[in-house]
Amino acid sequence: MPGQKRRYNVRFPPSRIKKIMQKDTEVGRIAMAVPVIISRALEMFLKSLLTKTCLITQSKLNTVMSVAHMKQCIESEKLFHFLKDLAERATSTAAQKDNRGMSMWPLYRTKRPEVPVKKPSDVGETVPRRSLDSLDNDSSSSESELYICL
Repeated sequence: MPGQKRRYNVRFPPSRIKKIMQKDTEVGRIAMAVPVIISRALEMFLKSLLTKTCLITQSKLNTVMSVAHMKQCIESEKLFHFLKDLAERATSTAAQKDNRGMSMWPLYRTKRPEVPVKKPSDVGETVPRRSLDSLDNDSSSSESELYICL
């Protein structure tokens, strides 16, 4: 039926991607499928980058992902080498911001309520935590698709 729009299962809005693409004067007409494909490729790229950065963060026994972890991921993975310049600029900018505003930081921190932590022996049944491998199995794509697309 003409006039009905299709709904695609993507997280980044294809209409916004199309607007960004059309800002370039060299881009002419864009097929409907192109922004959807770019949106899906962006999802897969970010999933790969964040998963590998998460592994680095966990290997250092940290619970908070930082710019340094992401920079290490970019430097260690050949797939992300095109981001090296961006990572270096981000770390230099972050260092400047840290030096400028660190004296005021504790004043703005909100206090978190303390939650009592139960030891595993106190809990009758523990629920197993999901590993990163199970995240790959839940999604409709696998990491091999990422390498095929790039």
